[in-house]
Amino acid sequence: MTRQSHEAPRQGEYGRGDNEDLTVRTAAATAFAAGARALGLVVLPLFVLNLLLTFGNEWPTLWPRLEWRLSTELAALLVALAIWIGWRGALGQRMLGALAALGSTWVVMHYINVTVPSIFGRRLNAYWDSQHLWAVIRMSVENKAFATALTLIVAGLALALLYAIVRLCMLPLVRAAEHDLTRRLLLFLGLAVCALSVAQPWQPERLRPLLAPPVSALLAEQSRLLVLALSADAQGWRLGPGPVFSGTVDALGGADVLIVFAEAYGAITFDKPDIAEALAPSRAQLAAAIAAGDRHVVSARLVAPTFGGASWLSHASLLAGMDTRDPRNYQQLLASSRPSLVSHFAAHGYRSVGWLPGIQRAWPEGEFYGFDRYADAERIGYEGPHFGFWRIPDQASMALIHHQEFGKDFSALPASQQEAGPRHRQPRLVVFPTVTTHAPFRALPPFTADWSRLLGADAYTIDERDAAEGVAVAWSNPTPAYLASMRYQFDWLADYLGRHAPADLFTIIVGDHQPIGSVTGPNQPWDVPIHIVSHNRRLLAHFEAAGFVPGLVPPATPFGPMHAITPLLIEAFASPP
Repeated sequence: MTRQSHEAPRQGEYGRGDNEDLTVRTAAATAFAAGARALGLVVLPLFVLNLLLTFGNEWPTLWPRLEWRLSTELAALLVALAIWIGWRGALGQRMLGALAALGSTWVVMHYINVTVPSIFGRRLNAYWDSQHLWAVIRMSVENKAFATALTLIVAGLALALLYAIVRLCMLPLVRAAEHDLTRRLLLFLGLAVCALSVAQPWQPERLRPLLAPPVSALLAEQSRLLVLALSADAQGWRLGPGPVFSGTVDALGGADVLIVFAEAYGAITFDKPDIAEALAPSRAQLAAAIAAGDRHVVSARLVAPTFGGASWLSHASLLAGMDTRDPRNYQQLLASSRPSLVSHFAAHGYRSVGWLPGIQRAWPEGEFYGFDRYADAERIGYEGPHFGFWRIPDQASMALIHHQEFGKDFSALPASQQEAGPRHRQPRLVVFPTVTTHAPFRALPPFTADWSRLLGADAYTIDERDAAEGVAVAWSNPTPAYLASMRYQFDWLADYLGRHAPADLFTIIVGDHQPIGSVTGPNQPWDVPIHIVSHNRRLLAHFEAAGFVPGLVPPATPFGPMHAITPLLIEAFASPP
């Protein structure tokens, strides 16, 4: 009895221990199963979110391209979620909604981060570029109210759908972080990817593309640019010294000067074999016309201060001889009383004319140049039908310059037989930025052999205008339209210089920037050609001595930045005739 009574409690004790152990094991198994289910439910959402933050650009389109990379910022989100929920508990619906909104914004910024450099060929500068966003939208849809409204509606629906997808993916992540096991796994995964990102500078080159470009880097860059743009310190000291506008313009012998800023005429027309080959016949035609007009041409390359847009930076760079790569310099320049080629020529008896058909709204800043005549789209006297957003074909603009400012009719005499002697009017300096070769490179007008027709209301027929408007141009493949617009530019330049231009006209043709990145491809230089056309061999020899070469094909090595050409022009014009 003693033994039995002594053993009975021991058996009961063992029974209680087994039950407790079984309960613990069961609870652990239940927790593990719940964690495993949560982990399984989170795999697809993680995959989707990672895709949304790592896609690239399907050049030359606006569409994304799947790229198998890892998102550092998604990893940082996992770490933050794990820490927050482990500390504070489950997230409420409001916090979940805010997190989804932030995630959707991050995806949009990632799209901008990878698409803008691909399409425009340069990095985004949100402060300056946003000021022209509405103009870009209007240009893209060409002032069609229905198209504009439809674009905005589609964009709004796309954002709503994105938010729904991101929120749907966020929910299982939050639920998974509420379980100890999956929270630890998510924390480990996030920390591992973050560590990979931190160690990226020391990794082999082949491993670096494993991580997608972070949006945080874009935000940091834009914040820095915004601070610089708004800084009070940037209002006086940034604009450095410019060239000295001294000497005369006697080397020109009173010849009219025409500066043509050829829109989107970039070095890609020489450097990219398929584009160079497609434009070779038109370029040869221009060279033949220059020779036929008893003129000569020398060429070089310049490095433009902009790429794919913002032409005004190049205009100011060459005319004032200032480095305008920083838009603040441009703004300060236009608010200053600095001299320019315009004021330099005016001081030596020239009538200065700004022929600016691309300006379609008030531009009070343009008073900086002090043109004797400022002719925008409303003031150049074009009476024909409008072609696309830019309205006025370049050939028509040139015809109006020839008639109104050079005082010439369109005689059948070749340029070499036109009078080049003394005239009874002031010589002209005409600055003419073209527009027809501007993106989206439509609607492209027909070349017109009868230049006198371009002076009146019957410059083009309605059928010609409608036919041009009916040619669709895809933003996803703009190169064919770009080539067509460049052929048009070569055609009217060749015909004008070969048949109509005053015999002593001194012409500078300079590209304002490369075309948009969807034409050039990624990582292209900012080079543009410059051609100087004149019958004055002695004056052209001055440029050849500085590195220009005869013909229309410039050297592969740039002469320098665009503003570096201005002192050479001043020096050449002051040389003894």
